[in-house]
Formats: sequence, structure tokens, C-alpha cells
Amino acid sequence: MENDCAVEQDKGKALKREINEWIRSILLAVVLAIIIRLFFFQVTIVEGKSMYPTIDNHERLIVNKAVFYLKQPEKGDIIVFNFSARRDFIKRVVALEGDEVKIVNGLLYVNNLPVEESYICSNNVMDFGPVLIPAGHAFVLGDNRSDSMDSRDPAVGFISLKRIKGKALLVFWPPYNMRLL
Repeated sequence: MENDCAVEQDKGKALKREINEWIRSILLAVVLAIIIRLFFFQVTIVEGKSMYPTIDNHERLIVNKAVFYLKQPEKGDIIVFNFSARRDFIKRVVALEGDEVKIVNGLLYVNNLPVEESYICSNNVMDFGPVLIPAGHAFVLGDNRSDSMDSRDPAVGFISLKRIKGKALLVFWPPYNMRLL
């Protein structure tokens, strides 16, 4: 009888250790997930056709939040930025501080040089500019220029580099359309 009690106590202690290990493992996983989500990556759902054909409506992206801790955005980067307290926008950086931007006859010019943009679906847009990009800001455009609310719109304007959340890396949903950006 005493051996049976000792065996039962050992089983109880082993079960408690196992439960404690599971709890610690789950808590560690949750803490790591929160840290990764806050500082390194986020998932963003595309709403609208402003980046078509590069990114389509309802696709889901993984955004690298850490990349801009180490460097500034570059021309051509597809970024996610805070448009308002409740809404993020996804656009392409076309110019940075000190650059002059204009659109003439549907063609984008940065510092009076035409920009090759094989990714846009239509360049049937109104003339714009010229404007000079202020320090600490970027000028962004959607790839679908005729259906994009971007830096040409006074409501969006120049994007402070502080409002940029990260760089779009990967379309992962729908799975048949997975690709690097």
C-alpha cells in the first residue's frame, strides 16, 4: 500500500511538471509572437485596386517592419504607412526628400528624368506638379494611377518617414498567388 501511494505521488508530481512545462512553453510562444508582431513583421490585407497589377484587392501581405530601423526607404519600395488612426495604405515610393516630382502626359519625372515604370497598368492620368519633396518625407504613388489615392491627393500628401510601418515583402494569400514583392 505504501508503494502504491508513493507511485501515485510520483505520477502526480510528474503530471504537475508536465503541465508547468506546457504552460511555460505556451507563454514563451505568446511573448515571442507579440514581440515579432510589434517589432518585426505584420500581416496586412489589401483593400482596393490602387496597387494593381502588382498587388490585387483582398490579397494578404507580410510586411517587414524591421527593415527601416536600419535604413531609409528607397525609390521603388512598396511600403505600408499609417494614413489615419484606423487605416493603413500600401503604395510605392517614387521620390524622397530633395527630389522634384512631376507627371506630364502620364509619364512620371523625378528630377526632370523620366522614370521607367513597367509595373503600372495605365498612365492615363492628369498632369501633376512639379513639387519638391521636403526633408524627412517621401512621395508615394499607387501602381494603378487612375484609381489611387496617393501623394497627389492633398489628403495624403507627402508621407513622413516616421509614418512608414514597413516594406511589403511577400503576398501569401491566396496561396496560388504567393510571390515575393
